[in-house]
Amino acid sequence: MPKRVSFQAETGISVSTNLSLATAEEATADVSLDAALAGLMLVSEEPIWPPEAKNYNIFMPRQSRYTPEHAAAGLKAAFPEIETWPNQFPGYEIVIHDPEFTSVCPKTGLPDFGVITLRYQPNRLCLELKSYKEYLHCYRNLGIFQENVVNRVLEDVVRWAKPVWAEVKGDFRPRGGISTTVVARWPRNKNSPNGRD
Repeated sequence: MPKRVSFQAETGISVSTNLSLATAEEATADVSLDAALAGLMLVSEEPIWPPEAKNYNIFMPRQSRYTPEHAAAGLKAAFPEIETWPNQFPGYEIVIHDPEFTSVCPKTGLPDFGVITLRYQPNRLCLELKSYKEYLHCYRNLGIFQENVVNRVLEDVVRWAKPVWAEVKGDFRPRGGISTTVVARWPRNKNSPNGRD
């Protein structure tokens, strides 16, 4: 469909032209490139799609829904053991922050950035910090949902350290304008379905 585009040079001279382009993407790319090469500034343009196309999403392909494979992605990944050392004192709390945590969305392949905070009361064992840090680095290229990250970290901490209680909080940075905070606690709430919080 033809499109009328107007440009203006720095000298104030106006130039108009007709373009025949199939899609909005082609128009944007071609007009921007031509204007840059000619040293012209885009002043105005008419719509590229026909007037009857009122929904701008008609040009966007529909993506498939989330699948059970997406939901379970990363949960069966092999992680290294988190080393521990013998606790020497009773009745205190340990808080560990990882402000540079990263993982990957299993559906989009985009990175997820966040802060993982672990709070726990040690029983007989304490987590060795370097080992815990190396464990968290294993998520860096792993496709796994944010909710699953937090619950998997909690289960692995409980498996290796056997604390009196533990809490893992994932505070993930916004993507698409929405941020997520996920909190998982152990012992799990036995009154909720499947023994989960």
